[in-house]
Amino acid sequence: MKIKITVGDMVLTATMENNETAKDFVSLFPLTVKLEDYAATEKIFYPDRKLSTEGAPSGFKPSVGDITYYAPWGDIAIFYKNFGFASGLINLGKIDGDMSALTGSKNSTVTFSLD
Repeated sequence: MKIKITVGDMVLTATMENNETAKDFVSLFPLTVKLEDYAATEKIFYPDRKLSTEGAPSGFKPSVGDITYYAPWGDIAIFYKNFGFASGLINLGKIDGDMSALTGSKNSTVTFSLD
């Protein structure tokens, strides 16, 4: 499944995983949020509710462009730097191509929608 991430007048696309957590995330669309920079590694936000973790693995090792859900805190994280394995991290999908529109500022308002 493809989604759109709109940042100002830029539109990014991402390919979502076929898992229960990703499907639950997409069920919230359209979704407009403010991304905050976290640890100079990822952009994060907290959806209005916790997402399903049914069938999720124990953790995930993210790389640049990965869209993830950190179950212990309930936040969505988009990684712009590679990171090590993290328990409780669930892969939701990956941004297709250039993601500089997300990494250019400390905080960005973005809209997630179906492609």
